[in-house]
Amino acid sequence: MKLRVAALAVLIGAASIVYAQSTTLNIDPNHSEADFSIQHMEISRVHGQFSHITGTVVLDSKDMAKSSVDATIPINTVDTGVAMRDKDLRGKDFFNVAQFPTMTFKSTSVTPDSDGYKVIGNLTMHGVTRPVTLQMDAPSNPITLRGQIHRGFQATTTLDRKDFGLNWNGLLPDGDAMIGDNVKITLDIEAIQK
Repeated sequence: MKLRVAALAVLIGAASIVYAQSTTLNIDPNHSEADFSIQHMEISRVHGQFSHITGTVVLDSKDMAKSSVDATIPINTVDTGVAMRDKDLRGKDFFNVAQFPTMTFKSTSVTPDSDGYKVIGNLTMHGVTRPVTLQMDAPSNPITLRGQIHRGFQATTTLDRKDFGLNWNGLLPDGDAMIGDNVKITLDIEAIQK
């Protein structure tokens, strides 16, 4: 009988260790943002950001392949520093916030590479879902603040806006496009352990 109880205790302890390797964190909307830039008239880049990102990160530090992310970004938080441009971006010619108020990202795999990790997942934006690869740095070390554990995550990617049906463009007098197609994105995410 004592042997069975001891064996059961060992199994429960082992299960607890395995469980503890995977941690769920909530994305902190007050300290997370998606920054972007896009070519303007082939002479400069327009910069902007989305904020109030929500979602969860499941982090398995022992086996990052078991990690995942599920995030939602409200499109109406777009901010380029120019109110008229932001209004245009929310309108029908661009993001059409009235019909498509959010974009979402759900990871399908996390794999290590020489620069950190490749996080592959499905991005849904403007009613279109396509696979996207994020290049992610190693997660930050945990920081405890007011009894809560915080972690930081940074990732980058480049998207072709036309892949998501964002096709509007104007023409310059020489016939060149007013805005580029490729959008560079940098994600800065802070998440708090549940």
